[in-house]
Amino acid sequence: MVDFNGRVVLITGAGRGLGFSYARCIGQLGATVLIQDIGADSDGDGADPQVAGLAAEKLRLEGLDVRAISGEIGSREGCHALCGDALRIGGRLDALIHNAGWVAHQSIESIDEDSFDRMMAIAAKAPLWLTQAAWPAMKSSGHGRIVMTTSCRALYPQYVQHGLASYAAAKMAVVGLVNVLASEGAKDGIIVNAVSPVAKTRMWGIEGEPDELRPAEVAPGVAYLASAECTEGGWILRAANGQFHATRAVEAEGVDYPRNLCAIQAATAQEVAASWPLIAVSDVEPRS
Repeated sequence: MVDFNGRVVLITGAGRGLGFSYARCIGQLGATVLIQDIGADSDGDGADPQVAGLAAEKLRLEGLDVRAISGEIGSREGCHALCGDALRIGGRLDALIHNAGWVAHQSIESIDEDSFDRMMAIAAKAPLWLTQAAWPAMKSSGHGRIVMTTSCRALYPQYVQHGLASYAAAKMAVVGLVNVLASEGAKDGIIVNAVSPVAKTRMWGIEGEPDELRPAEVAPGVAYLASAECTEGGWILRAANGQFHATRAVEAEGVDYPRNLCAIQAATAQEVAASWPLIAVSDVEPRS
């Protein structure tokens, strides 16, 4: 049974959209939920301190134990301070869900270093620093659940969108973090996974309840990943329209990495070119 009674869960970017749905779902399952949200607009600009507070108040009126927690996550210091405050407020920290982020469209000709660094700071560095800050308490308790956010816009070439190079780079970085941290945390009961959600929110230009792809239909999957019932890390949970599919890269059987890839042999560039139709073969079979 998925039960969060007695658990404390910190969720970033939880004042609206997907994060708010996560907070409601996990709160309904008994958790004390700490909502962080600086109140930025859909482009990641600006701040409105009332966003987190109003979200927490709305959920408290529904009978849930939800509190707003202030703090910025654009730096290592900010992430450590936020987790420190969460531990002081909640007395413990059982799960961390990094949801905060935005979608920034810039063509390859127009990407500048500041915008790229800003995207990486929130989408790739923040989950690392938040995890680093939460790790000692989770390790000490022998229990922790960490959920990061990636995107199918980065994972699958057929879903990429022009102008999302910075976004895709950051979201792919999350996959590497999950792979390493899931392995590091396993012995101490810290389970690390990622979610790749699709929902119509402000990022789609949608205000109010959408007619499909609702944030609430993603939330049960994230609640599971953040719960004690989830005991295996290193997965990417694709979640959309009330449907869920967990995936991860797995090496083919028989491979003796890196000496024998069980692959096409070639000694020259010309041989690689001649064998390319055999080299460039997908290992993925269609699912029925």
